[in-house]
Amino acid sequence: MGDYLGFFHELRAYLGIERNNTSHREKLISALGAALAIACVFWATQRALSAGLIDISTSFFIIASMGASAVLLFAVPHGALSQPWALVGGHLISALIGVICHKLIAHQTLAAGVAVGSAVAAMYYLRCIHPPGGATALTAVTGGDAVYQLGFNFLLVPIFTNVLLILLVAVLFNSLFSWRRYPVHLGRRAKPVVTAEPSDRETEITQEDFAAAIQEQDSFVDITAEGLTELLELAKQHAERNVVHPKEIIAGRCYSNGKLGRLWSVRQVVDESMEPPPVQDRVIYKVLAGDGSYDTGICLRDDFRRWARFEVTLRNGHWVKSAESIDEEHPD
Repeated sequence: MGDYLGFFHELRAYLGIERNNTSHREKLISALGAALAIACVFWATQRALSAGLIDISTSFFIIASMGASAVLLFAVPHGALSQPWALVGGHLISALIGVICHKLIAHQTLAAGVAVGSAVAAMYYLRCIHPPGGATALTAVTGGDAVYQLGFNFLLVPIFTNVLLILLVAVLFNSLFSWRRYPVHLGRRAKPVVTAEPSDRETEITQEDFAAAIQEQDSFVDITAEGLTELLELAKQHAERNVVHPKEIIAGRCYSNGKLGRLWSVRQVVDESMEPPPVQDRVIYKVLAGDGSYDTGICLRDDFRRWARFEVTLRNGHWVKSAESIDEEHPD
């Protein structure tokens, strides 16, 4: 059984299937926001068409890539790929490149490839990476006569009008919920900054450290350096409240080493020797999650206690501190 579980664990890792930490409420809010945004863009542009304010084929008064933008703006409103410059710049630059490629490259297959590749490069250098921009560039090349007849007007209608409307809805809708702020900088301005004194820490990680680490990784990360430092600062404050180890190691319960990333691990004590301590007092454990998943081992109870940071329980698919652990950390 353990071999099968290990196989599926590895398969999930290769496929990139991660646990989702968002609540059902947040998922429903994201879905509602995306639905309202597309409906508003569709309705507003249709009204403009009816009034004769926009002269364009009705098949392209809203482009499909706006659906992808809606996913980012409402499901990941704090992500770097979702911010206003990424949205506006990504779509407009990609549309411009797509139109130019259509006009200059006669072979459509080649034009499509060059358009999307050039759009990716341009978005990188202009700091406005927005994945739906690739679809916008492709639409300019493969959209057919309704798009070709527009020429460079394609940038104004439908691209700019669509982008402006969905951006407006994103700002208004996300402002209805205190924990969702779009643009993300609105949340930073309203949030008081509370940090521990550097002298209270053995090693103080700085903004420059994060910038260097991101550069060393040499891959785009969908979180800003500021957002990453804020997240780590909150985690540090949470960890620094008290550093304790479980008073007792009890068979049947689960414990975490409290580490981050690949070093994190959760073990369950499945059996114990019950021999007199300290030499014979051993426990048998199984790794339930994280480093060494589905492995088993045996060690002295005291060694296990030093490894364990706190007791945990599985709740809604996520490992959280048990009530006993919280009481130990905050006895008052």
